[in-house]
Amino acid sequence: MKVQRDGRSFTVEVTADGEGLVSHAGSALVSQVADKVGLTRALSRELSGMRERRSGHDPARILRDRCVMLADGGEALADLGAIREQEALFGEVASDSTAYRAIERIASEPELLESLRAARKQARAHAWELGLAPDQVTIELDATLLHSHSEKEGAAGNFKGGFGFHPMLAYFDETSEAAAGMLRPGNAGANTAADQIAVAEAALEQIPTARVEETEVLLRTDSAGATHELLEWASEGRIRFSVGFDLTDAVREAILKIPDSDWVSALGQDGEPRSNGEVAEITQLLDLEGWPQGARAIVRRERPHPGAQLSFTDHDGHRFQAILTDSEGDPAELERRHRARARVEEQIKDSKDTGLSKLPFRDFAMNAVWLELVLAAHDLLAWTKALLLSGELARSQPKRLRHRLLHVAGRLAFSGRRARLRLQASWPWAEALVAAFERLKALPAPSG
Repeated sequence: MKVQRDGRSFTVEVTADGEGLVSHAGSALVSQVADKVGLTRALSRELSGMRERRSGHDPARILRDRCVMLADGGEALADLGAIREQEALFGEVASDSTAYRAIERIASEPELLESLRAARKQARAHAWELGLAPDQVTIELDATLLHSHSEKEGAAGNFKGGFGFHPMLAYFDETSEAAAGMLRPGNAGANTAADQIAVAEAALEQIPTARVEETEVLLRTDSAGATHELLEWASEGRIRFSVGFDLTDAVREAILKIPDSDWVSALGQDGEPRSNGEVAEITQLLDLEGWPQGARAIVRRERPHPGAQLSFTDHDGHRFQAILTDSEGDPAELERRHRARARVEEQIKDSKDTGLSKLPFRDFAMNAVWLELVLAAHDLLAWTKALLLSGELARSQPKRLRHRLLHVAGRLAFSGRRARLRLQASWPWAEALVAAFERLKALPAPSG
């Protein structure tokens, strides 16, 4: 083996006699965030009935370590070894079989899964108390396909010709948190209103109790959410909605009736006019009877980028998109707000990179528990970035965050009753990790 230093090549002798070396040192930060926001304590309180004997593993620690492993990039129970072998950093970590039995137990008792969700809500309440509480909550509702390469309970063919699962997911846009999810067979519909309502209700339940009454809620989905049942549910619950609207014949006819003078410039996410894109309201040109009172239809037209394929029904070289909303305000601003739902695709991608892409069990109920742990791991990363990091690191996706912070190695040195974790001084993000640990130390612990 050869390495380079100062332009010179050195032959390296590899030995196994080092002491105090630890890897995945940054993932200890995520573990400590779980403790600091109260997730570990809430899990211990909510799942106390799972502990069979005092000397046994605390179910809270088992599940916390499971979430840390997922945040660290693990994809299966066996990946717990990545933190189990770092006992000085993470403490005693349960065996794979013990973790399996804990998940199996939760899967067999639905009330335990509800207890897991209740623990997540309690941790979220403290995270919001630490400064993450948004003025408004936007629930992003979307379904995604998960491929399965083996026979698993509930796996089925999907509309794209694949095989696997089709979970419905909900995220809080303002805080990038994973609110709720429902594991479903691959042949489940993207516009199944009953599933959408169930997941939206579970997301609402994740809003801390002390903030429910004062928080304005917006439900945002693509055109799969343009169902009478879902929007009536939202309207009855005083929840604003903004959903994609199919370009039906009636909508297309209305678009052709819009005078050129009614089109106004679309807005970018910075609020400035876009060079390509115009917006107009077509509410008065449509029959919206049957939709919730106050529903408005808004359409955007734009020139497609060079080389893009136009459909037969595109008019005058424009591509059109429509939304349905019950919010008041300027149509261009409401259309800009709806276009921000593109961020949900990044959230789903992050969840898939945090253990969602590969459901490891044959049993459907156990995979549903796995999904809930993925959502908890997603939250841990979101809280870590929002509370402890800044700049580009606070916006990093999981893969980049692991490379720069979580998987960094260090040397753990003990002196008397003190311990010090030494990071490589030349590592570009070493100071950012040190600062994150200092910020973590300054955060107040949850009361109770």
